[in-house]
Amino acid sequence: MPAFASSGDLEEKQQTLEIVGDGVYALTAEGDPNVGAIEADDFLVCFEAMATPTAARQWLARLREHTDKPIRYLVLSHYHAVRVLGASAFGADVIVSHANTRALIEERGQQDWESEYGRMPRLFKDPGSIPGLTLPTLTFTDRLAIDLGGGRFLELHHLGRGHTEGDIVAWLPDERILFAGDLVEARAALYTGDAFHREWSTTTLDRVAALGARTLIGGRGPVTREVGAAIRQTRDFLEVMLREVGAAHGRGGTLKEAFDAAHAALAPRYGGWPIFEHCLPFNVSRLWDELDGVERPIIWTAERDRAVWDLLQS
Repeated sequence: MPAFASSGDLEEKQQTLEIVGDGVYALTAEGDPNVGAIEADDFLVCFEAMATPTAARQWLARLREHTDKPIRYLVLSHYHAVRVLGASAFGADVIVSHANTRALIEERGQQDWESEYGRMPRLFKDPGSIPGLTLPTLTFTDRLAIDLGGGRFLELHHLGRGHTEGDIVAWLPDERILFAGDLVEARAALYTGDAFHREWSTTTLDRVAALGARTLIGGRGPVTREVGAAIRQTRDFLEVMLREVGAAHGRGGTLKEAFDAAHAALAPRYGGWPIFEHCLPFNVSRLWDELDGVERPIIWTAERDRAVWDLLQS
């Protein structure tokens, strides 16, 4: 059996800081979670918080080589621990998320913290630096605009349920730059363990595509100017899962049979991409629940993680 989730992935990844527009920054790291920042006239908006304050401070040290503006807003694309638990390092005046994201943190944030720490220990640099759960201080449901000054606005949009039920994107319409969170990945496998597969693969991605971005920073993978290709890759991954798991479910097969079929269909194209083997058991388990009529994802705990892994990766 392979090492549990990403627990065997202990090599540091090479981080790349890219200036993708005037005062627009993206930090990528060979398939680790991406983060970013946008300069306003006299403040910064940061996008995503990393897994611990110590990890976040390393990112901020690189950002400070380019700008010393204070951080007014920290935007969280969704509730997962590796995206939010570093928030205290930013000293932001306002922490922004979708209303569902705050509710999910309150409902299942502690379990998600324990789950993700077990799955991806390398991302949790100095876990003792985490002061506790991160609670957003400003929430919205559909759209929120942040005035950057000089006639520029950063638009935050909830485009539908997808990776979670609270995903948001950050959109710079003048520059046509999109921070997509985990709704779109560029040359990285998807995690769908808390997803709404049918909605994500159809209306949500349709709305992402309709923005017309020219540059996209996905949740993982490199910055891409081949935006259509990244959206198609994300949609294809979901559609293959829906087809293979749906066929096994429809004929009265087992969860293990569904996993094996999905793995066989996806691995030729996606098997070499970051976190593919880690994610697929949890992806298939959630989709199976969805096909059983379980509307909201079941909470992942460290114990449930291990049980699903042992069943499907054996």
